This record gives sequence, structure tokens and C-alpha cells, in this order.
Amino acid sequence: MTALPHDFRQIRLELAREKGHPEGARGIGYSFVAPLDGDGKIEPALWTKHRDACRVVKFHTGEADEVGHLVRRPGGSWAFRYDISGDDDDEAGYRFGGEHFRVGEYVSIREEDRLHTYCVVSVLPVR
Repeated sequence: MTALPHDFRQIRLELAREKGHPEGARGIGYSFVAPLDGDGKIEPALWTKHRDACRVVKFHTGEADEVGHLVRRPGGSWAFRYDISGDDDDEAGYRFGGEHFRVGEYVSIREEDRLHTYCVVSVLPVR
């Protein structure tokens, strides 16, 4: 793989507090690669040029990891897709286009018709 532009980051999200997880859950979340601008927002133009590099790993303690891609849907929204050859969006980011992916920020992801909140716990340069 060729080197990615310096704007690419490895972002780790962990489940925030919710019913059933009053302290949140470090073992439930996502790790994904995306290009971010100076404000921590996803850069669509760079994503378009390097979409194959924008991978996601969904992790959950006690279960096998799921590997997929960050995809842009019609209308500009974002989702994580695990069935690359299909067109089903497995989990949709709630307003990801306007989110700031910075440590300590919260983002929401729709999973099986339920919205879950995740905390951004790390944003590291991709090497």
C-alpha cells in the first residue's frame, strides 16, 4: 500500500455510559481509519481518493471482530459496511459529517435500529 497523506488518523471509539453499561465499556467499540481536517472532521475528498484504506474494526469482548469499510452514502452521510460486495449499511454514523473526532468527544452510531453513544478515546496518525 502506498503511503497515505498526513491527514489520515486511526480513531478509536469505546461505548459510553448507557443502560446495561453504567461505566461504559472499553471492550465494545470501533477502530477505524479516516482522513480528518484540522477541526477533526472527516474529509470527503481525501476519503474518495483513498476509500480502500478507510477500514473499520468493530470489537466486542467475547466475540470475533468484524472488519469492514467506512462508506459514504447517497446524500453524504457515513456508515460502516461489513458486507463490501453488498449494499447494506451495517451501522450508520449519526451526523458523522459534522462530528469532530477529537479525544473526549462523543459520537452516535445506529446499530440494529438503536442509537448508541461512543466516546472518542484516541486519534492517532496512521503510519
